[in-house]
Amino acid sequence: MNPENKTETPQPVAYDAQGRPLYAHPPTTAPPAPEPSHQVVHMTRMAEPVEQIISPETQLKHERSVRLYPFLNLSQGEYVIREVRRHPIGLFLPLAIGVILMALAVTILFNFDIIAESLSLSESAASFWTIFFPILLFCILIGLGMYVIYYVYINNKFFLTNESVIQEIQVSLFSRREQTVSLANIEDASYRQENLIQTLFNYGSIRLSTEGDETTYRFTYVANPKHHIATLNNAVEAFKNGRPVPSDD
Repeated sequence: MNPENKTETPQPVAYDAQGRPLYAHPPTTAPPAPEPSHQVVHMTRMAEPVEQIISPETQLKHERSVRLYPFLNLSQGEYVIREVRRHPIGLFLPLAIGVILMALAVTILFNFDIIAESLSLSESAASFWTIFFPILLFCILIGLGMYVIYYVYINNKFFLTNESVIQEIQVSLFSRREQTVSLANIEDASYRQENLIQTLFNYGSIRLSTEGDETTYRFTYVANPKHHIATLNNAVEAFKNGRPVPSDD
């Protein structure tokens, strides 16, 4: 008989009041809880992604936008829905100041003989040609300044496409940059008219905020901002819900 196969009979350690034996058993411990496993999912990208199907109508709109706005970086099938320009009232004050300064300089030039006589200037100092070239240079500089202000102002533009919002920012005569925000990342779009003049002339500012980094984009002196924001909100809602983005055409 193999002793390894023998089972030992447990011996009672005590008896209860009715004479029944009581046995001692080792305490049972619950098995340790399994450690949570961290599953890593590897996503693969197709070597040759499926080409997006673009309708002939969308392709025509894309080609038209590329032709009209060659400076914009439009993706395949992307087209411009709306171009938002600044209200001309923003040019009124700087251009008015420039016109007043030039008019004052010309007035001084044509009335210089009277001014020289009242100031008792000598004949050489009272000569018309003494002041002609400084006045001419002053007017040229004022004219150049007015042109730079006008150029920078009108080249700040805001474009709404069927995929994104593109803002062309002209900082100075030789400084230009572009900001692009996908419609999927726009969390809030609103407009503001702050005073009586903005309400009377129907212009204001547009504000966009994005998800995640909470970046805020602003575009000022926008004509009819309420109408543009309504179009933008409709485009964002349609894009996020997978519907065709409405066009102005």
